[in-house]
Amino acid sequence: MSDIQRFDDLSDAADQMGDNVGEATHLVGQFSGELRRMRGTLAATGKDVATLERGLSKGLRRAFDGVVFDGAKLSDALKTVANSMINTTYNAAMKPITNHVGGLLAQGVGGLMQGILPFADGAPFSQGRVMPFANGGIVSSATPFGMRGGMGVMGGSGARSDYASGPWP
Repeated sequence: MSDIQRFDDLSDAADQMGDNVGEATHLVGQFSGELRRMRGTLAATGKDVATLERGLSKGLRRAFDGVVFDGAKLSDALKTVANSMINTTYNAAMKPITNHVGGLLAQGVGGLMQGILPFADGAPFSQGRVMPFANGGIVSSATPFGMRGGMGVMGGSGARSDYASGPWP
């Protein structure tokens, strides 16, 4: 076997190793992303478990206090514990649903308002604060615009003012 043939074989092996390293890097990236997603899910689950634990603890405490301090019957105390468990579990199960439905409603109302109101790119304000125009523009005089809690005014000194200021009294 000649030196040139060995060099070509070595070059081919190096190319194959580079391809393998590239594939391994891609797999490691996917694995890392999946671990991040799992970490987030576990953190959310931990918060949900903590909420359930607090609710159950409060129910047990009320039942125990009722038996010891108020002379309640044990059957009433057990009903209190059962009701607490049911309410806590129901609230924990309904929270993601109500959050999702609330988010959908907010998006729907936002889309409706955006379609009704003549604002470009969602209006010149966000959460009651004046937002500068990202693309600039020419404002030749003071120009009022509606904003949360009142009116704003856009303009400045000179014919080429392109900023917003407010609120306007």
